[in-house]
Amino acid sequence: MPVALISYGRKLTSLAEHAPDRSAITCGDQSITRSELESAANRLARDLLQGGAAEGDMITVALPNSVEWFVAFAACWKIGAVPQPVSAKLPARELEAILELADPSVVIGVPQELAGGRRTLPIGYRPDPDLPDGPLPDAISPAWKAPTSGGSTGRPKLIVSGDPALCDPDAAPLFGKADGCMVVPAPLYHNGPIVWSCTAWLAGSHVVVLPRFDAEATLAAIDRYRADTVYLVPTMMKRIWQLPEEERNAYDLTSLVYVWHLAEPCPPWLKEVWIDWLGADRIFELYAGTEAQAATIITGNEWLAHRGSVGRPTPGTVMICDDKGNEVAAGQEGEVWLRTARERPTYRYIGASARRREGGWESLGDVGWLDEDNYLYLGDRLEDMILTGGANVYPAEVEAALQEHPAVRSVVVIGLPDDDHGNVVHAIVEADPGAVPPEDLLAFVGDRLARYKVPRSVEYTDQPLRNEAGKVRRNALRSERLASAAPDD
Repeated sequence: MPVALISYGRKLTSLAEHAPDRSAITCGDQSITRSELESAANRLARDLLQGGAAEGDMITVALPNSVEWFVAFAACWKIGAVPQPVSAKLPARELEAILELADPSVVIGVPQELAGGRRTLPIGYRPDPDLPDGPLPDAISPAWKAPTSGGSTGRPKLIVSGDPALCDPDAAPLFGKADGCMVVPAPLYHNGPIVWSCTAWLAGSHVVVLPRFDAEATLAAIDRYRADTVYLVPTMMKRIWQLPEEERNAYDLTSLVYVWHLAEPCPPWLKEVWIDWLGADRIFELYAGTEAQAATIITGNEWLAHRGSVGRPTPGTVMICDDKGNEVAAGQEGEVWLRTARERPTYRYIGASARRREGGWESLGDVGWLDEDNYLYLGDRLEDMILTGGANVYPAEVEAALQEHPAVRSVVVIGLPDDDHGNVVHAIVEADPGAVPPEDLLAFVGDRLARYKVPRSVEYTDQPLRNEAGKVRRNALRSERLASAAPDD
């Protein structure tokens, strides 16, 4: 028998009816129950309709991590609109470009002067309290989300989900436990936190979101709320690991069943210390793009047997090819091509075109290889590779070695032009001033990498190099350094 799917809006109503007083969302010192969220979302949904929003419209949500963010998403689903999340801190120029692509009927969390004449609802907006807060007629959003991605180019694009806002009310949750608790310390405008938090929310879990990432606060939230699942990126994992041991071990993490990490490469040493700390059976890694053509998952125990892998893909969904487009044998590195195993597309772009080849294959620009057991290993992005003296250097490998040094909070490796070698490897290191001399840091890396991979120069900064989701705009960092080195006219 076909599965009877229901709309996201109807699922949230059902959850509120089943356990109205159960906590739905917590962010900082603010918490909201299922029934309170249902009431707030229904009232905001009617406000959106009165203001001209309609089924199928995009609604841009530029809110920081908050209870309000979830109310806005729910209100969009209730009227069949598509929530289109962006950072609450976007520069005006980038926001303008995204609004031009999305053409939303309403913008939530943005000043009126930046919305291009569209209706805006400011942060903290409350609809007319006289508006009814009961259930609305059922509606289905044609896409349940439409996040943005600039990649390393800085040119924004929308990645509109190929899935409508429909779910199987009886399906087991994907990433946690039904009616459990998930801690998400990452910014909600990124795809991973959106997927993890919304999946848990719709499965009836209490979702605890941090206003912003803080290493100790993440552990405290797991302890306080007895979370069974936490979403992390490797940057967060390192900052948690760098806490003084007495702080790290002061919190009870025994409730954890799933420690998910994704969104950026995880250095093997970091994965190993987390496995040693919490146990391999709790550590899970996912590799996929926001486009979701294909995905791999690997458990901690599998990883120990296939060190460095991101998991084994479904047969027929991953292919490795050389630069001429020929499929290569197991163990040979090449470009990673992906394709979905399902009939309908997993996404569509607005503002970009996919890189495709015959047979339904698409590339996100990753480099990798498959081993004899069909486990996938990733190198770097093709566009990030540094060609120096005729040799290929992948920044992720150099960054992983640098990250092992205890004084390094974060690092980004780029290539800079050089008359002799074509390019040289340059490391931008986030660390306290004077924490480690450059020569000591390079000697540290030299014990771990071949000589041609060791950076020729090191630059220190006290500015964060990656955002809270672990993302970095490598090309932007490189362009800034090239511009500063260019002679004045």
